[in-house]
Amino acid sequence: MEEKNPAPAREVNKYKEYARRVIEHHFGTRPRRIEHQSAGLTNFVYFAQHTEGKFIVRISPRPESINSFIKEQWSQLAAQKAGVPTAEILEVGVSVIPQPYMITRNIEGHPAAIHPERLSIVRQMGEIAERINSVKTHGFGATFEWSNNLLSLNNSWKGYLENEYRYQEKLECLEKRRLLNKKTSREIERIFRQAVRLKPKPSLSHGDIRLKNVIVDGNGKIAAILDWENATSNLSPAWELSLALHDLGIDEKQSFIEGYGITRKKLLDATPLIKAFNILNYAGEVDRTVAAKDRKGLDRVRLRFEGTFDLYSFCG
Repeated sequence: MEEKNPAPAREVNKYKEYARRVIEHHFGTRPRRIEHQSAGLTNFVYFAQHTEGKFIVRISPRPESINSFIKEQWSQLAAQKAGVPTAEILEVGVSVIPQPYMITRNIEGHPAAIHPERLSIVRQMGEIAERINSVKTHGFGATFEWSNNLLSLNNSWKGYLENEYRYQEKLECLEKRRLLNKKTSREIERIFRQAVRLKPKPSLSHGDIRLKNVIVDGNGKIAAILDWENATSNLSPAWELSLALHDLGIDEKQSFIEGYGITRKKLLDATPLIKAFNILNYAGEVDRTVAAKDRKGLDRVRLRFEGTFDLYSFCG
């Protein structure tokens, strides 16, 4: 689920009128009510009640976000065919209002993060992640089947790692801030030099299967996986697991892996790249932390990189 958007009231009201117009355009009549939701870091999100049902309208202030909405629509439809529960997308467009919008049917349920049956939910998340990763795609990165712009397609895994993911730049960012010692930097570089020689087959990745993006029913059964804006065509399971396992406890990690059904050997083989991705994915946050002159934030990252919270193994 999306984080709170701290927009001023006049902006909230402006986009609320946009949401009303979108609903009226789609159904032919005005909604009974429109309510701004305290969610949406990059999008304005509104709950709409209409004679046809309950709906969510997401509107982006950025024109280029239409591509993200189209990607979400393609990814969710492909995932649904693989048995993944998602919200029904009714319309994606830019013609009715000045900004890109998406209408989805409202999902009845509860945020998974506050449900007591966490282990069961996390296991289901693992099962669903495996289904998503079973969807075959072409190329690597954020541009794949959803887009007609084939010139932007990374046909090779090597091209994706070097030109879109830019692992070398991320590594340099962390080295510059002295967050990695020389031994760790060399090991990460070695892992990626080996990785670029791989010839993997790409598959769909949600890119953010975490509890905050899961809605469950009263019994803890997953009703929908939300927020597909980070979907990519990628290497499975390494990319998906590097993100999905990031903020889980050890019991939850094991439950997720059991649900995914990955063998111990395959997991051990994938672990070096999973760890390397997990570390380099901090580069963007580090840049923002430095720009904000947040020394405490930088120290929190350093504490993680030093292995302080790895309480179950000894590294020689």
